[in-house]
Amino acid sequence: MEFAELLQEFTAAVEAGDGTRLANLFTEDGVYHDTFYGEFKGRPAIQSMLEDRFWADAKAFKWDAFDAASDGKLGYCGWNFSYTSTQQGSEGRRVVFEGMSRFRLRDGLIEHYGEKFDSGMALLQLDFPPERVAKLQRRWNDMLRSKPALQPHWRG
Repeated sequence: MEFAELLQEFTAAVEAGDGTRLANLFTEDGVYHDTFYGEFKGRPAIQSMLEDRFWADAKAFKWDAFDAASDGKLGYCGWNFSYTSTQQGSEGRRVVFEGMSRFRLRDGLIEHYGEKFDSGMALLQLDFPPERVAKLQRRWNDMLRSKPALQPHWRG
């Protein structure tokens, strides 16, 4: 499957809430690293992430990917993403943000998916209380500080 087709299937599966469809785009041991929910490894975990996390907390997803590029081993794209929250306290709020994704590919499937975007923007649109935002930002900071590749940067 060409990267553009893979990307189209990927975003369509998320928009449809079809965890099986999304999971089948990944290798058996594939990883989906979501900024909000963390890392999910393997097809069953990826399927559950979409159906039991994404679609439990939100609805009406829209994901537009653009400027896709791939060499067959890595793929990148920019995107616009939105959803309507169903979380208690932010029900009905539309959340809209933009970001970028990196796909590590193996045999035409996704081995690892990761994304970068301004999580603070999404939390602001959800109108989370400041203490909840701070708690989430501290957790994400701790995850960042624990990455082995970043250790030399913390030492200066």
